[in-house]
Amino acid sequence: MGTSVANAGVAPGPSMVEIAKRQPLAAVGVALLVLFAMCAVFAPWLAPQDPAQLDLTGRLMGPSWAHWFGTDELGRDILSRTLFGARISLVVAVSVVGLSLAVGLVAGGLAGFYGGWTDTVVNIYVTNAFLALPGILLAIAFVAFMGPGLGNVILALAISGWVGYARLVRAQVMAVKEREFVEAARALGATDLRIMTRHILPNILQPLIVQAAIGMAGAVLAEATLSFLGLGVPPPAASWGSMLNDARSHLFDSPHLVFFPAMAVMLCVLSFNFIGDALRDYLDPRTRLGAGL
Repeated sequence: MGTSVANAGVAPGPSMVEIAKRQPLAAVGVALLVLFAMCAVFAPWLAPQDPAQLDLTGRLMGPSWAHWFGTDELGRDILSRTLFGARISLVVAVSVVGLSLAVGLVAGGLAGFYGGWTDTVVNIYVTNAFLALPGILLAIAFVAFMGPGLGNVILALAISGWVGYARLVRAQVMAVKEREFVEAARALGATDLRIMTRHILPNILQPLIVQAAIGMAGAVLAEATLSFLGLGVPPPAASWGSMLNDARSHLFDSPHLVFFPAMAVMLCVLSFNFIGDALRDYLDPRTRLGAGL
């Protein structure tokens, strides 16, 4: 009886179907991301052929029942290479955003919480020094120095990408640390670590989640750019950027070599952007009230 009375004034939240109707682009983004994730996880079983298998007698074949996406200049099945390319793109996206967010969370949290000389060193000197250099050029220089490889690509993109998260965290921490509940926790003798982890961090997660979703789209594009320049994962590993690089000389006589990996990059980036925009609208209380979510 008490439970019924307590819950009588609580309106039920919107169902997933209602949210999908109000934000159709979000539903499209989630569906595309699930599709790419399934392709990445089950690529060895979904791929009709070995992505590195050569067949010089069947090179530059157009889409057919034998090869749905056609073959490249070495006779490799483009569908198989596209499926395995999803693995590299998603691994890079998740790893780069996770590493950048971790570094940015620590650096920005320290600068925003303590201020003073810590804020001066982190925000004025370090972050501005990184912002003075274009991120993609910094990544290219790092990979060119360390050599191509999946690990080096992830490190290069994380080195150039943590600054945005650090500045966002710093601004959010500086705003939240002045709130009354933080002052109350400090008056009760809570340590700095407890205040950061239990009181400040949960209240700054919303913009970080949105930034991370959009950052994954940027990581996919950056990885494709490095692979296109020959600085990504070395062959024979399949990467969407390297596939586009291989297709440059056959742009007009075999356009399917460009079309399918380019569509894969575009749809993957769109899925993260759609999800990021939907999360921004959903997590913003003013937008939720206006939309009735």
